[in-house]
Amino acid sequence: MNNNFAGDEAVLQLQELLLGTANVEDFLNRLAEFSAATLSRSVGAEIECGVTLQRRKRSMTVAGSSPRAIMLDRIEHNIGDGPCIAALRSKAVVLLADVDTDPRWPAYQRELAAQECHSTLGVPLEIGEDASAALNFFASDTGIFTDEIIKEAAGFADLAGRSLRLAVRIGTAQSRAEDLQAAMEHRTSIDLACGVVMAQNRCSQEDAMAILTKVSSNRNQKLRDVAADVLRNLTKVEVRTHFEA
Repeated sequence: MNNNFAGDEAVLQLQELLLGTANVEDFLNRLAEFSAATLSRSVGAEIECGVTLQRRKRSMTVAGSSPRAIMLDRIEHNIGDGPCIAALRSKAVVLLADVDTDPRWPAYQRELAAQECHSTLGVPLEIGEDASAALNFFASDTGIFTDEIIKEAAGFADLAGRSLRLAVRIGTAQSRAEDLQAAMEHRTSIDLACGVVMAQNRCSQEDAMAILTKVSSNRNQKLRDVAADVLRNLTKVEVRTHFEA
């Protein structure tokens, strides 16, 4: 068994996915493809993966490793219940081991059987208080999702959830270009102010940042505003940073 779902390799590949995608939607599709390929290698059989997002009690398919994976994932949402939705509710992995014998979701299982999909695995991702997500794995055969594979998938989902939380934050910051540019300017102002404090106090960067942070706390003022004051007092003029749009 190739233990690809855990460890440094998965972490590095998820980081590469995050760095190599332009937005959250792109990241989710790449995440679905990566998840399906990784689990397929582990089990030695073809696995497909859909990504479900739930906000305000409404769930929907937002990505998939293939058009078929998206179609299979949407069956559950059209019916309104199934292992992936159950995983979102319980925040635990939910296995549908055999669509022909499991009694829980008969309408959903008939639809899967018609598509020659005979087992599924819903794995929740933790992404924040106001939203949740899950990976929905599909297999043509039964007996694919063993206890060992389920354990691997749960461990991978923890890593994937962290990456997805970061992707969502990045996507939110990038939703308006001016917000991203402002954030970059504020960061540079803080770094410049830190350099000024280092020179004035002949201290390390860590000590300089601690001084700025303490002033920010004492004044109940944002760190970026404290930094701006330091630079303004030094030059007596407004200091502006510049970035390409």
